[in-house]
Amino acid sequence: MDYQKELIKTYRNKIFSPFLRAIKDYSLIEENDKIAVCMSGGKDSFLMALCFKEILKYTKIPFEVEYLVMDPGYKDEHLQEIKMNAELLNIDIKIFRSNIFKITSNQEKNKCYICAKMRRGALYNEAKKLGCNKIALGHHYDDAIETLLMSILYQGEVAGMRPIVKSDNYNDMYLIRPMYYVREKDIIDYADNCGLHFLKYACFMTSDITLCSSSKRQVIKKLIKELDNENEYVSKNIFKAQSNVNLNKLISYKLKNKTYKLIKEKLVDVD
Repeated sequence: MDYQKELIKTYRNKIFSPFLRAIKDYSLIEENDKIAVCMSGGKDSFLMALCFKEILKYTKIPFEVEYLVMDPGYKDEHLQEIKMNAELLNIDIKIFRSNIFKITSNQEKNKCYICAKMRRGALYNEAKKLGCNKIALGHHYDDAIETLLMSILYQGEVAGMRPIVKSDNYNDMYLIRPMYYVREKDIIDYADNCGLHFLKYACFMTSDITLCSSSKRQVIKKLIKELDNENEYVSKNIFKAQSNVNLNKLISYKLKNKTYKLIKEKLVDVD
């Protein structure tokens, strides 16, 4: 099967066009960028890599990519699966190793948070070594709305997932999310239709599918699905809410680590 052809023809409107639209809407790619396309081995990052392969064929904006895979401590069979898929899809990956799983497995609390933070830092560091100024992650539309709801329900904070973020710790480096408009169900449909099988539950915390299914994100995913069954606009409205914040109906907001209290249409800086 011609996987690239399937992507740009059968799934053009559902995957490739939303990918291009996000890049255009948020200026995710600029002239002379060198982007580390970060691949975990899962469906989302592999599809992102295929989209980058396609856009490189005809883009008028000169830029380069490196297909970067971090091995944080995968089992041998998981790493082999990543290599086999990369060969099947003709993606020239660069693999680097870390001991993040080993380190975070010894943490008593917040294992997932610490692991995610360490993995992000390791990707930035390796990307910088390769001369990259941006890292691209495969987070999609559903990740964005799930993150927003999780922050409200579990953290008491209205915080979403931006399509582009400037790094606080690595000068002149950015994180971009070009799959921002792509729905997860369409990624799954593409993989199933093409007979592709990507890495699942490779993390040491989620190697047991029962643990993964009970995670907070899975709970939120199930909740959104139930709400969508009652009202087809729920997911769209949650996504839209990220860029439709009505400050007239909020008590306060944070900006650059400062809190601003909203009182009678005046902004009062709160220490």
